[in-house]
This record gives sequence, C-alpha cells and structure tokens, in this order.
Amino acid sequence: MRIFHLNGRFAVLYAFILFFLGSSLLMRLCLYLTVHSPDIRALELPAIFWTGFVYDLGVALFFVAFYALYLMLLPQRLTRTWFNYTMSYLIIFMMVLISVFSFFAEYTFWQEFQSRFNFIAVDYLIYTFEVVSNINESYPLPYLISGVMAITLLVVFVFRGRGYFQTSFRSKASLAGRVAHFVAIVALLCAYSFGLDNSLAEQSENRYRNELSKAGIYSFFSAFRNNELDYEQFYSMTGKEQAFKTVRNRLGSDGSSFTAHDNSINRKVAGNGNAGYPNVIMIVVESFSADFMGRFGNGLGLTPVLDSIAANGIVFSRMYATGTRTVRGMEALSLAVPPTPGNSIVRRRDNADLTTIGSIFRTKGYRTGFFYGGDGYFDNMNQYFGSNGFDITDKGGRIALGDSYHTSRTTFKDSEVRFSNAWGVSDEDLFASVIRDADSKFASGPFYDFVMTTSNHRPFTYPAGTIDIPSGTGREGAVKYSDYAIGRFLSQAAKRPWFKDTVFIFVGDHCASSAGRNEIDVAKYHIPAIIYNLQGAAPRSLEQMCSQIDLYPTLFAMLGWDYESNNYGQDIQAKAYEPRAFVATYQKLGYLKGDSLLVLGPKQHTSAYAYNRQANSQQMIKVPAGLMEEAIAYYQTASYLYRNKGLKLEKETKVNDKPTK
Repeated sequence: MRIFHLNGRFAVLYAFILFFLGSSLLMRLCLYLTVHSPDIRALELPAIFWTGFVYDLGVALFFVAFYALYLMLLPQRLTRTWFNYTMSYLIIFMMVLISVFSFFAEYTFWQEFQSRFNFIAVDYLIYTFEVVSNINESYPLPYLISGVMAITLLVVFVFRGRGYFQTSFRSKASLAGRVAHFVAIVALLCAYSFGLDNSLAEQSENRYRNELSKAGIYSFFSAFRNNELDYEQFYSMTGKEQAFKTVRNRLGSDGSSFTAHDNSINRKVAGNGNAGYPNVIMIVVESFSADFMGRFGNGLGLTPVLDSIAANGIVFSRMYATGTRTVRGMEALSLAVPPTPGNSIVRRRDNADLTTIGSIFRTKGYRTGFFYGGDGYFDNMNQYFGSNGFDITDKGGRIALGDSYHTSRTTFKDSEVRFSNAWGVSDEDLFASVIRDADSKFASGPFYDFVMTTSNHRPFTYPAGTIDIPSGTGREGAVKYSDYAIGRFLSQAAKRPWFKDTVFIFVGDHCASSAGRNEIDVAKYHIPAIIYNLQGAAPRSLEQMCSQIDLYPTLFAMLGWDYESNNYGQDIQAKAYEPRAFVATYQKLGYLKGDSLLVLGPKQHTSAYAYNRQANSQQMIKVPAGLMEEAIAYYQTASYLYRNKGLKLEKETKVNDKPTK
C-alpha cells in the first residue's frame, strides 16, 4: 500500500517507526544474549520476536501520534516555511532522543532486575533524587548522556541524508490523504489501547521468555495503570465466612482464643507464665540473600561476623521473604500479614494506627523506634512508622506534604556522618546512632528498635579502608562491608550496660535478586534470620519452613508473653504449626506448603506446581481443592481486613505522642 511508502508528507514519521522497530529488535536480541537460560529454545525465538514486534509497533504508534496530528493539521502553504522546518526537526529529534534514552534505561534496568520496566520503575518516578543520585554514582553518566545525544544526532542526520525531511517538506498532500494517514494511526492506537495488555506476553511458564516478549515502555504504562489492584475484583475468591473459618482454624491451632466475630483474626495468645522483657533491636539488612552467608553454602568468606552470630544464636534456616522490595519486607516484619496485591501497605493511604508488632511491644511498656540510613520520605517510611507509634531517626532532607504523624523525628548531624552515598549514610554511622539512642533511653524502660540499613545497595559504596574489597566494585564488597559494620556494632554495644538485657535480630528484607526462570522463583526469596543474645536460650537451628511474618510470634513465644494478636504470623516451634510460606510479586501471590507452590494471579487465574527444593524447579500439577482454597483464604482475608479497617488498633492511645525534636 502506497500509504506506508517513505514518500509524501509522512515520510519522516514512517522512517521513525522503522527506526524504532529496528532498534527494539536489536535491544531484544541484546537482552536475549544476556539471559543464560537453557530453557529458551531456538524454535521459540520467532514467537518471542513476533510478540515483541506487536508491542514495539504499539509503542512506536504512541510516539508518533502527536506528530501525525501536526502533519494532518498543517496547511499545505506552510510546508516550506521555517516554522515547519523547525517543528519537524524538533519533534523528530525529541522522539529519537526519548527512544534512545529509554533503550539505555531499559538495558540498565534489565541488568539490575532481569525484567522489563515494571512497578519498580513506576515507583522510582516518585523518588527522583535517590534514583538520579544512584544512577550518577553507579554509571558514567556524562558519557552515557553524551552517547545518547550523539546517537540521536546521528539518526536525525541519517534521516536528513536519506532525504526524508526534504520529501516531507516538498510533498503536496491533500487534506483527504492526510486524514487517511492520521485515521489509520489513530485506529491502530485505539486497538492497542483497548485490546492489548501485557497478558499476551505472559503465556509461557518461563519468566525470561515472557519478559523478552514485552516492550519496555509498554510494560511501564501497563504497570502504571495497574499500580493498585483490588483483590475482590481481580483474584479468585471463596465465600467470606468460609475464608475466615479456614484461616481461624489454622491460626487457632496453637490454642489461642479468638476475641471477636467470625470476620476477624484477633485473638489472645497465651505464654508460658515466665515472661521476660529484654530490649529488642532488629537489624534489617538491605537486599540480603541467605546464599551470601557461609552458613548457607557461600564459600567466598563474605560474612564471617554473621556466620559467627549464627553459630551462637537461633537461626531460622528456611525463612522466606514475602516479596522482592524493602517495603514488602517492612510490611511483613512490622505487620505480620501476607502480602496483598499492588503496593505494600507501607506505601498506601490510611495505614496509620494499625495493629503492628510495635503496638504489641508498647502494650508491654516498650518505647518503639525506627532508624533508617536514608531519608525516610522515601517509600513513605516516615509517615508509616511515625503514624504507627515509632520515633524516627533518619538522614532527613524532605517532608511530604501529607505527613501527619506526631512522634519525634531526629536527623543525623553532619558531625555524625562519616560516609554517605545516594541512598543514605553508611551502616556504621547508622548503627552509631542506634547506640547513642539506646544509651539515652535504656534506663527509663525497655525499648524496641526497627533498624533499616542501606549500604548493601547499588552503587555499593562504603568507607574506604574498612574491608579488603575496594568500595564501589560490586555486590560482594557491599555484603562484606555490611557484615563488617554489624561486627563493629556488636563490639561497641557489648561495652554498654544495656547489652546483656538486649536481644538482637538480624534479618534480610528481601533477596538481592528475584529474577529467575519462574515467575515466582522460590530460591530467590530465601533470607537469613537470626535471634542473638537471648538469655537462657541455647544456640540452635530451626529447620521448619516459615515466612518473615513468623519471626515475632516465634520470638514472643520464646519470651513467654501473653499478648493479643491481630496478625497472621505463627510460632513455628508450636506442635500444631504447619510449615508454609507466602512468596509474592507485585501481582502474583504465592503460597508454599510442603512441596506444593500455589499461585494466584489477576483475572482469577490460579495455578499449582510441584516444587523441588534441591533443583529449584517447578512442575505444573493439580492439587486438592482444599489446598487451593486455603491459599485463597489467607490472601482474601488479609485484603478484606486491610480494606475494611480490620487491622486498625482499637485503642489509639497506645501510640506514642511526642513533640518533634
């Protein structure tokens, strides 16, 4: 059809579409070459590249929509004017510039997450300071920008040299012909907008194949559109009463007694009658996979301190993170609930005055504090912890307009910061603030601190001379430095009068990488968790499979506490405990029990796999209906309780209310 020939007024527009499709093809080929997955067979490549072409064409059409409208409306008498010359060159330059920049950004994103743009990229738009600073410290940004500009200018020069601009400027197009071009483009755009989502590229069990079939920009807007997911609208359901009955049967198997109506999990948990109330400091280590530790098979000697702590503490050998981001780990460790689809509760609205783990500590007379090495504005951390009774200590810098918490906020003084990077102060500086704070408050009663580190995060920089791996050279150095800083922290804490009465917890927020062959790669959720310095407790390893949400119920049982719980976590040492774990992505909700992995997805999709832990492999199977209903019940009730304020504190007076420092 002559309408698609590179002549006439739309010549440059179609030249851009061909450039974009060709560049996207090369990008997909480059990403394929970086994937070391023997499960992608050569015979599958045509389908991957064809599906990718469909998405790429859609993105190209969105790019040219404005220019198509401009070309349709431009009167014939203005085609050979400086106005048209300037507008055409400027529009094409910007389209090519944005395209080339997106290809560079997509490649670096793939290197970090082994995925096309997703909800992480959407979230990062909000926190441009941290992201831009991180990119600047991780990559040679001046060279990258220069490269993007050079490629853009080269493409525009080639377009000019091939005569596409001149063809457009000299053309004599009738209004009917211009309208025909524009209507064809708009019709295709409508078909893409209303008839195609990312599900076309999610037909395979191989996650890498699905990601290669997608287009980065298309995936970005798909993630933006699905940033919040209503469980009742998108996921499989069972009857509400039956769902709560199922969950209550599981949670009440330890002999706890429920205190409210059937659509509730609030219950009283009985202790052993010999309660202790030590201080508790939890160190949540950024992006810390279990396989970094010698304890779990790593032979590089990166974690001598944590390996020593594990040998002298209580180790959760098979704990799994609930998600793949810090806010998911925070949600699990502070609320002890299964992950709900979409954003973590930490980042949602109406997340104040919840029945957090901190609220349980406060009923026992504890003061609760949140420490973060970066700016707690990031990911809504300060608002979440502050409005749930935690005094805050962070790097400072910004205050969100909607912040409404009434607890105190203390920021690091310049004299207290030895080293910092894009994400925050070094772990050593963070731990020094924890010690200073403990020194000031231990005499007035027990305290509980939630401490979130940042050093084990790209750009992987830390104070020079602290370890034998140069700063900024990669993940291994950051892991070893994190371990070194923990050793320094414990060495300094051991000299304090409060040390002997303090329990230390070391746990990962999530693994360093979540990408694998499968959509939910179970091995990429395995995190270390250690309880250390619990007086009277012999070192041991807890081999039961469990979730992050089980950490505190297990600790509270060790402490002998009677307490009221509105959480889903369980004491994994209880005789009635049935090992299970919750592992999820942004949209896929996994339930691991025995050797079965059940996955709930949007559009009421459910699937089940036999999971081989040794091979880390999955094989699709059918499971008993009761097991699938159990998985649905956990996620359905958790979503119901949050949406219907079932996770709210009954007595808000339990929340600290102190003036800002």
